[in-house]
Amino acid sequence: MAPGKRLAAACGAWIVFEDEAGFSMAPPRGRTWGRRGHTPVIRVRGRSRRRTSVAALCCYKPGEKSRLIHRPRTHLLLKGARKSFSWKDYRDLLVRAHIQLGGPIVVVWDCDTGGVPHGSWPDPVCD
Repeated sequence: MAPGKRLAAACGAWIVFEDEAGFSMAPPRGRTWGRRGHTPVIRVRGRSRRRTSVAALCCYKPGEKSRLIHRPRTHLLLKGARKSFSWKDYRDLLVRAHIQLGGPIVVVWDCDTGGVPHGSWPDPVCD
């Protein structure tokens, strides 16, 4: 059995898989088969520079219904504004998941640190 599964089973914890994604709300560049010289006008709704990020947790525990906990973030259009999740956003998401699930969690993180410096997470503890 994998080390995380043994730890989760010993603690009665939820196994939580984390991932994040970014989206551009602008439509892709459009091309048409219109005649040369007669450019069609295509109406596009929304603002062209809007970006959104979503971080989600898929939570599993034997004998319980699986859960999906997510947090969207719309980015400001200010120059120099952060365009991704910070480590504080991830921390808040994990704290909310811990409260919502009502028990300990074992997080399975992907390789991308997402602004979280290496070595900044505490060692897993079962309490």
